[in-house]
Amino acid sequence: MSSAGVIALGQIPEDLAILPMCLEGSRSPHCLSGSQLKDSIFIFVAVPGAPPMPMSVLGSESIASVKLRIQRFRGFVVNKQRLVLDGHELARNNSHVKDYGLADGNILHLVIRLADLRLINIETTSGKKFQFQVDQSRNVKYLKSKLAVEGDEDLSEDHKLECDGKELEDHQLIADISKKDGAVIHLFIRKPAKLQTQQVDIDTVVTVVTPQEKENLQNEARAVNPVEPAGVTPALIEPIIVNQKVKLSPEVMRMISSAIAGLENGYLPVMSAEGSGGVYFMQNASGEKNIAVFKPIDEEPMAENNPRGLPVSTDGEGMKRGTLVGEGAFREVAAYILDHPIGDHESEKHDGFSGVPPTALVQSLHRGKSFKIGSLQMFIENNGSCEDMGPGAFPVKEVHKIAVLDLRLANADRHAGNILVNKEEGGKYKLIPIDHGYCLPEKFEDCTFEWLYWPQAREPFSDETIAYIKTLDAEEDIKLLKFHGWELSPRCARVLRISTMLLKKGAARGLTPYDIGRILCRETVNRDSEIEDIVQEAEDHVLPGTTEVIFLETVSEIIDRHLDMKFA
Repeated sequence: MSSAGVIALGQIPEDLAILPMCLEGSRSPHCLSGSQLKDSIFIFVAVPGAPPMPMSVLGSESIASVKLRIQRFRGFVVNKQRLVLDGHELARNNSHVKDYGLADGNILHLVIRLADLRLINIETTSGKKFQFQVDQSRNVKYLKSKLAVEGDEDLSEDHKLECDGKELEDHQLIADISKKDGAVIHLFIRKPAKLQTQQVDIDTVVTVVTPQEKENLQNEARAVNPVEPAGVTPALIEPIIVNQKVKLSPEVMRMISSAIAGLENGYLPVMSAEGSGGVYFMQNASGEKNIAVFKPIDEEPMAENNPRGLPVSTDGEGMKRGTLVGEGAFREVAAYILDHPIGDHESEKHDGFSGVPPTALVQSLHRGKSFKIGSLQMFIENNGSCEDMGPGAFPVKEVHKIAVLDLRLANADRHAGNILVNKEEGGKYKLIPIDHGYCLPEKFEDCTFEWLYWPQAREPFSDETIAYIKTLDAEEDIKLLKFHGWELSPRCARVLRISTMLLKKGAARGLTPYDIGRILCRETVNRDSEIEDIVQEAEDHVLPGTTEVIFLETVSEIIDRHLDMKFA
């Protein structure tokens, strides 16, 4: 999962708290020139677990430059990070700070992935559960102190932490317990208990084995839902189906069945170190591998229970303009439903053209505590993401299948980190698109496609891809989503109709993904994209009260004229 976990920078000395950060990362009241002082903006970078970090930036400075200086501060370097202002991501790296309206006193929320951070879950002898994000340079004594203070626990000498059957000494570093980047450590304290560990992919999981309660985790996972009649045990994962005529694909059913088997055997969801929302790995029956990824609705970015420290949305809008908090799960499922297979859109097997992993909306037992609603997506084994390597080795066909999906759904969050890479036999790379919580927005303002700048995007579509694009029908897609229980808002439906229209017209004229993508995406934050100008022209042209059909016909005519003039 791309996107990211949250970093804690630590305490800032009081004598440095009011001094701006210079361009090279030092602090001094005299580090800016006169012209820079006029352009200087004094802001704060907010991170969970630490006071806001004061920082001076220039209005003419790019977002990429600000991110780079944050990376260099105190020597940590990361690739994945997001800056969020007033609930919206500053996503366009080449845009200037002033283009986003950044002003003195504003607070930027920093969300990144940092390998030095470890997620620690502690279960005490009394059955209480706590969760801490701890830097791997901290020791076990620090962990105990956090438990004593925040957990209000009386830790006597009889209480101890054990891992792999050995007691953890106070001086031991968290890094010595788990050396895997991105690992999630689960520690359980129970006085007579012995702890055993196992390696699950990149995660080190420590579980409890007690003579008296050897099925304690399983019993917890099988807790009866209070709303169910006595003696009836609810399904641990249950698909949410609004229309009883809907048939889930065999792949989805197998995924749900495997995830249920994992929960029944006591393997509770494990939180990922990455993601701007709650992202949890569901394991199979043996606990040896991840089988699915669960994203609860109430833990989405800007949602009330978001675990990454992001502020709660004040107006309901998500991190991307034109999306609503709490609808990410629906969009994840919609991307899978609309990823039609070649030739037969009704295929039960559903091997989609773009390769979106099987996804369903489910109610799931969450970490043994309660049931939550969210999206469940099949976990795909991979060799990393496109962020981990240059795009030069990717086949044109693989890039184009991602481009078709993003252009059609007006994806507002396609970056290299949410395209997985799988190296197949023969050395060829297969790309897998994930994280579609910001597709199908109500407006085009935040459309961004990282592949737009890859050389493959300038290659023409193949005959096979053009034939596939010809079969796309936005009206049928809207009906299909309604059949599955999600009726798009009028504005979302309009965006889908227009983006599909542009893709079909562009492909028919022999345009490349780059040509079409440039029309959908803004070059800078404060300059409307070409498609936004086209929509505005159509709105200015038609009379108030004009039907949507007439409006779309007007848009179609303007697009034709625009393409003929630009690509004649």
